[in-house]
Amino acid sequence: MSTIDNFDAHTPMMQQYLKLKAQHPEILLFYRMGDFYELFYDDAKRASQLLDISLTKRGASAGEPIPMAGIPHHAVENYLAKLVNQGESVAICEQIGDPATSKGPVERKVVRIVTPGTISDEALLQERQDNLLAALWQDGKGFGYATLDISSGRFRLSEPADRETMAAELQRTNPAELLYAEDFAETSLIEGRRGLRRRPLWEFEIDTARQQLNLQFGTRDLIGFGVENAPRGLCAAGCLLQYVKDTQRTALPHIRSITMERQQDSIIMDAATRRNLEITQNLAGGVENTLASVLDNTVTPMGSRMLKRWLHMPIRDTHTLVCRQQTIAALQDRYTELQPVLRQVGDLERILARLALRTARPRDLARMRHAFQQLPELRAQLSDIDSAPVQKLRETMGEFTELRELLERAIIDAPPVLVRDGGGHCAGLQRGAGRMARAG
Repeated sequence: MSTIDNFDAHTPMMQQYLKLKAQHPEILLFYRMGDFYELFYDDAKRASQLLDISLTKRGASAGEPIPMAGIPHHAVENYLAKLVNQGESVAICEQIGDPATSKGPVERKVVRIVTPGTISDEALLQERQDNLLAALWQDGKGFGYATLDISSGRFRLSEPADRETMAAELQRTNPAELLYAEDFAETSLIEGRRGLRRRPLWEFEIDTARQQLNLQFGTRDLIGFGVENAPRGLCAAGCLLQYVKDTQRTALPHIRSITMERQQDSIIMDAATRRNLEITQNLAGGVENTLASVLDNTVTPMGSRMLKRWLHMPIRDTHTLVCRQQTIAALQDRYTELQPVLRQVGDLERILARLALRTARPRDLARMRHAFQQLPELRAQLSDIDSAPVQKLRETMGEFTELRELLERAIIDAPPVLVRDGGGHCAGLQRGAGRMARAG
């Protein structure tokens, strides 16, 4: 930005903007001004091209006209969705001061950073597929790879031994955003991938990773998770967790464990095989006539995402396979009765994640209430099914009667989109429901 070299020559408001922008030089900054988010200088030029919005010049600072572009705050989710789909990240800067008492520019701060791999907002996600953030590390012994679905808290790591295995993992997980070390050697592995983020080496430091993970899980060591002896995977996981904390700027209570994925636990498929099988994407890049499109008759987004994970990672454990087969056999004659009830449950997994991240809205609480109202009927329908796996599932299925009754009292039938528009005691309920999300 050649126009901003002389900082002192700018107006106080632009000085405030430039300080905030200097903290986020690589991404777009949405700067709240009244009912709009404004972008200035190079950000404005870039956003006008990416979003097809008008680029204007208004006023002057440091003797130069200021390139500007703006979007109305009530439509911000639509614009964020367009940017995220293009692999862009955005820092959201809000007014936190009171204009009536402020001397000079109203105090502002960046309250969250929206990136392709860390989104949880319903409007930004595709409901029937996972949205993964991944981190990749490499040393002389092989690769470390970690993935996180922030909208569920599902945290995984692995240690692919060679380039071919690593390529297959990238093909299988298809992350929306990929963090990699600044000295990463196998650049041909990731060329052309969406959402690439180059990170400094110190973010992959092993001792820092262990410390970060133990702090997140409230543990002294990682032995109980089975990842203690996976140093390369831990390096990737540590970088990933730090990145999520930096972007979300809130506690992450729903991320409570990490799981090691081992190559020997599933059927091995290289990247070419996986691509040619057209599991979730056909050779033309679409979803028509894929294996998933043929098999997916699920009625909840959660079920659809789980089915796709199963298809992409066929397990070899006989006990788990037999349990799945027995469960499916037991439910085959009951699915016509069960599906209407399950359809009403909706996407409880992602609602709970938004509660944990403190981004839930009144309608999320209403949907959670509606989901809880289905649980007694669901448990009743499962009660007479002669299947040990089904009965085990039924026994672990809570009804959350107390929380359901609280939601019924506190939230109106058709709440508004935003908390500020009324509709119930949402702030207190978010805290209570958030505790439930942490408790599992």
